[in-house]
Amino acid sequence: MSEQKLSILIVDDEQVVRDSLVHWFTEEGYDLDSASNANDALAKLAGREFDLVIADIRMPGMDGIGLLEKIQSEQLDTSVIVMTGYASVETAIRALKHGAFDYITKPFDPDDLSVVARNALEQHRLKRENRMLREQIAETDHAITELVGQSEAMHKVREQIETVAGVDSTVMVEGESGTGKELVARAIHRLSPRRFNPLVVVHCGALTETLIESELFGHEKGAFTGAQYRKKGKFEAAMGGTVFLDEIADISLKTQTDLLRVLQEREIVRVGGTQSIHVDFRVIAATNTNLADLVKEGRFRSDLFYRLNVFAIHLPPLRERHGDVPLLATFFLDKCSTQMNRKFTGFDRAAMDLLIAHNWPGNVRELENIVERAVVVGHEPLVRAHDLAITKPAEGAGDLTLLTLERQHVVRVLEDFAWNQTQAAKALGIDRVTLYHKIRRFGLKPPTKAAQA
Repeated sequence: MSEQKLSILIVDDEQVVRDSLVHWFTEEGYDLDSASNANDALAKLAGREFDLVIADIRMPGMDGIGLLEKIQSEQLDTSVIVMTGYASVETAIRALKHGAFDYITKPFDPDDLSVVARNALEQHRLKRENRMLREQIAETDHAITELVGQSEAMHKVREQIETVAGVDSTVMVEGESGTGKELVARAIHRLSPRRFNPLVVVHCGALTETLIESELFGHEKGAFTGAQYRKKGKFEAAMGGTVFLDEIADISLKTQTDLLRVLQEREIVRVGGTQSIHVDFRVIAATNTNLADLVKEGRFRSDLFYRLNVFAIHLPPLRERHGDVPLLATFFLDKCSTQMNRKFTGFDRAAMDLLIAHNWPGNVRELENIVERAVVVGHEPLVRAHDLAITKPAEGAGDLTLLTLERQHVVRVLEDFAWNQTQAAKALGIDRVTLYHKIRRFGLKPPTKAAQA
């Protein structure tokens, strides 16, 4: 397995300097590119990432200090060394003040510049790793907290995530739009040994066949009209981490073939290129379509299906776990209130009844959007029914008396927990005795074979 080459961009208006440094650092094993002015350099930095920029201070137009300011303002993830022909303390202070790692004066010994470059690249690597480590540790602490729900179905989903996270198997996440498939992918990644490397998300349904090839595999300069620079694809960007392929059913048969080859050989070739590049990542795919049916219809490759479907996780629609609606609604209310600096403490009874009675065709995403809107338009401290963008109850819900809605809610929660009254009472936020009285009051009886706790 070969390591990814570190990349350096040389910026100098003198061609002889550019050519010399490109030759020197290429010989040392770096990936080199060059620019004759600051604007050209910024264009190249916009097209790809460079680990290090070595730039001259004095250039026509925007000078090296201006380039440094741009790199800082754009928050580009790169380290910078400046070259100056004027060995003055003022020049050095200006460069360092504007974010340069170090400076070197012309004329210089290439060996001296190599030492400074190695130090800059090492510090850049450590900063990047430390930043990713902090982000990943923070995310790992709440890896599954957004998968809210006490229903049996959600307990199973969380157990499956914890089971598969520690191994490197490919995972297929199935579920309707809005059920939280990307949250599952993020939770698996955050709990996996790959968590300190990137999670790269690809929304396949939003890309044409031509675009998805460039997005996944990257492209070489001149590969097609508009390809002015070499670009890494998502597979290279996810080195050591995880690629989440959302809406996998939407990719063409040609892309399916290319993806299968990558999964088998762990190598890619950029669009317009000939060189094979080793890649190392885990794949999590998601679909809201029955892929087995697409295989039968000849619209999805069976060998790719079996390669992706090593471990399947099914996310139930929200209408099949109504008992989780109060928990989810409260979670989103707390989240949105914090983000918007509002002081909502809960829902009034009519609002919660309306949420419970709704059929949720848009699933959890619809619920979050409705709660977010309520936080915007409502008046603290409680969300009321008229704050919710729900105009009617679930189809076939019958009358909307509070007693009827309460009975429906209790029945749903009991069914979600297979009539385990201890768990159902906990999900409802009441004690077991209160639940027992409600069961008697509503004349509810468990299915014949259901075991009561």
